[in-house]
Amino acid sequence: MGASAAGKAEVAAGMAAAMPLALFVLLLLGPGGWCLAEPQRDSLREELVITPLPSGDVAATFQFRTRWDSELQREGVSHYRLFPKALGQLISKYSLRELHLSFTQGFWRTRYWGPPFLQAPSGAELWVWFQDTVTNVDKSWKELSNVLSGIFCASLNFIDSTNTVTPTASFKPLGLANDTDHYFLRYAVLPREVVCTENLTPWKKLLPCSSKAGLSVLLKADRLFHTSYHSQAVHIRPVCRNARCTSISWELRQTLSVVFDAFITGQGKKDWSLFRMFSRTLTEPCPLASESRVYVDITNYNQDNETLEVNPPPTTTYQDVILGTRKTYAIYDLLDTATINNSRNLNIQLKWKRPAENGYIHYQPAQDRLQPHLLEMLIQLPANSVTKVSIQFERALLKWTEYTPDPNHGFYVSPSVLSALVPSMVAAKPVDWEESPLFNSLFPVSDGSNYFVRLYTEPLLVNLPTPDFSMPYNVICLTCTVVAVCYGSFYNLLTRTFHIEEPRTGGLAKRLANLIRRIRGVPLL
Repeated sequence: MGASAAGKAEVAAGMAAAMPLALFVLLLLGPGGWCLAEPQRDSLREELVITPLPSGDVAATFQFRTRWDSELQREGVSHYRLFPKALGQLISKYSLRELHLSFTQGFWRTRYWGPPFLQAPSGAELWVWFQDTVTNVDKSWKELSNVLSGIFCASLNFIDSTNTVTPTASFKPLGLANDTDHYFLRYAVLPREVVCTENLTPWKKLLPCSSKAGLSVLLKADRLFHTSYHSQAVHIRPVCRNARCTSISWELRQTLSVVFDAFITGQGKKDWSLFRMFSRTLTEPCPLASESRVYVDITNYNQDNETLEVNPPPTTTYQDVILGTRKTYAIYDLLDTATINNSRNLNIQLKWKRPAENGYIHYQPAQDRLQPHLLEMLIQLPANSVTKVSIQFERALLKWTEYTPDPNHGFYVSPSVLSALVPSMVAAKPVDWEESPLFNSLFPVSDGSNYFVRLYTEPLLVNLPTPDFSMPYNVICLTCTVVAVCYGSFYNLLTRTFHIEEPRTGGLAKRLANLIRRIRGVPLL
């Protein structure tokens, strides 16, 4: 009995010691035992659309869409996974309904490039829809622009009442909207805003993968700003979460569009590749993305019987009507293991094929202070026709040592050269070159039915921006004057020798003193 009682006591003591541990484990697991992980309420989709333009340039459009199934203005949100916390707090604090911000350098030339996916003006553009619960819209608008100025390192703090308007016909809400009271809409543009890497860096930091993985690895600043057009934007709007729209989700869409000059980057050819445009290739998708794709527009434009060849061959294609035109896209899915080869490198290349009988335009792009432009075209002109060749250029400031003594006169561009075989009205007979006159033997031809002609156009005089050369002259004169005065004074003080001479006879004071001492009978000084 004693032994069994002791055994029961030991068992009871062991159970008592195990109860806190079991209770602790149950508290970790929850009252329902083992619990399943909560499904994610946010998602990320990224895509890159590459479009060969009719002018021969190449447009690249990045889109990163982050969707969050949360009502930020009703729910107390403290944890952010994919949606940027800085923008989420702006939505809650300033009661935003929609926010659209863009920074653009250059101008989209619709005449040569066709319609863009998203149009934006040059400089900075900001337009915001506030909730109808905002009492002082102007105050919220001013505070919001100041906060955005700090986030994107821009001059949005210069937005005030002098450049802010409230449109009533344009700029309707792009997302879910119950009403369209334009009192809660504000719009402003800063056309002089200069877009640089200081604006691109905070824009990339808003991406869930930043610029470490996925399509964002191609966002190399020195390549993106060496383009004919650059536009980056942020769009925030509420969207329906389901078909019945019983609840809403917040959508953040970050877009970036650039236009590369294919002739400059392609050494005079319209062929291009990811590495040639971005100096990088794709190695892996963003691990946080649910969709990561590259779309290449392979629609056959039939320009001069040219055809497109994409390498590597796409796994699938996609057809749709985009901006009123039926397009065909080659799809490269980065989440598909077969897309990225064994070397973990995807470098999409596109080549233009032209029939040999039509000839190749030869274009050699210029390099600053090394070589000029060279454009050669082999064309066949019909009779009684006019052919016009135009080239776009940008005026730039030269170094001050490169200006001529008369810069306001302008700079000369070399004349164009036209070499042609002109049909002869009368068939010429072949003659001996040595026996023929000198003026007839300079350009010999083997066929007497035509003759060779070389023509030159007039030199072109182009006016370039000229600085105010009088300003450096004034600065030099003022500087030399100040240096001369200061240097002369210090040099005179440093090199002059000073001597102290004692006077031979005393002064008036000394003579008066001696006169008084003589009267008093005191020895003189």
